[in-house]
Amino acid sequence: MFSFCIPTEFVFGVNALKHVHELKLPGSKALIVITNGKSVRVNGYLAELEHQLTQSGISFSVFDGIGPNPTKDSIMAGAAQAKKEACDFVLALGGGSPMDSAKVIALMATNPGDLWDYCIRGTGKGMPIQHKPLPIVCITTTAGTGSEADNSGMVNNIETNEKYGIGHPSMFPTLSIVDPVLMTSVPPLQTAFQGLDTFYHLAEGYLSKKANLFNEMFSITGIENVGKYLVRSVKDGKDLEAREHMAFANTLGGLVMSTGKLLSQHSLEHILSAYHPNLPHGAGLILICRAYFAHFIHKGCCPDRFIRLAIALGEKDASKPEDFLEVLEKLLQNCGVADIKMSDYGITYEELEHLAVEARKVMAPLFENDPSLLTPEDCIQIYQASYS
Repeated sequence: MFSFCIPTEFVFGVNALKHVHELKLPGSKALIVITNGKSVRVNGYLAELEHQLTQSGISFSVFDGIGPNPTKDSIMAGAAQAKKEACDFVLALGGGSPMDSAKVIALMATNPGDLWDYCIRGTGKGMPIQHKPLPIVCITTTAGTGSEADNSGMVNNIETNEKYGIGHPSMFPTLSIVDPVLMTSVPPLQTAFQGLDTFYHLAEGYLSKKANLFNEMFSITGIENVGKYLVRSVKDGKDLEAREHMAFANTLGGLVMSTGKLLSQHSLEHILSAYHPNLPHGAGLILICRAYFAHFIHKGCCPDRFIRLAIALGEKDASKPEDFLEVLEKLLQNCGVADIKMSDYGITYEELEHLAVEARKVMAPLFENDPSLLTPEDCIQIYQASYS
């Protein structure tokens, strides 16, 4: 048995941003949430959005305090600005960081106390949400996180070295706009990191014990698009056909997260980037993916599913689970990310055992979705096999 409810309206297509003024938005004043980087300003996306809102008669306030790994403090600062400026909806423009942040800012703009009061894991107090969040609109500029299609946001608590997803059914975006044109400015390395994050969402959803007919359909279709179009996107960022198909795969990855359950690969990565915030999420997943998937293949878990994944990625003659590892390696090589190392991001071999223990505590529920249960020793071995 499973449930399927995605209450988000999706507007998908080339130049969708230029049609925002034609859409019904959920308020009269927006808090626009962007990162503290330069991309959306330099590429003109913020200016175009402001123009579209002005055409619609909607006022706005810009909050640009979000980093690559959103922190509790930045969320609270965004919520304070939303309240001070009397914003009645939150509009994210960017990738996973501003979209995740917008959802949690919308939550804290209407609820009292501290964000960690509503975190149900770790040192969080697990208090029930008292008031419905502000409406949320997401305009994604990347094909990586699928955040435009789910109802939670990942947040770092720097004080406690915790990184948790905070979510609620009321935190689905009201409207999500997916415009592949906005993705043509993403540099090759970031395109690879984001596109492989998309792939892992899709693959993990397919391998999960909680897989169902809906998310299996989304997973395979998404992976077929990754196999055909990710390398093209990396090699030529202006290839609009490739960008469009990767944007589609990314949104499918978000639907997979909303209709199924991810695996502990994400637990193992999130603890890495909790302790090393300079580590991009996609890069962290790349670092551990070979040893992670090889573990389950060598244990004899779901061989038919690994073969099906290999076929979906483009290995039409795949006949054994190990073929998946080969086609995955080929994808990493062709994307130019096969040689990144944990040490590139300041991770030391000595801390791996501690991180493995923390990963099982921090996001324990994802381990329940794995094809077979990972022991603490298994987690340590996966990290160590991935280290260089």
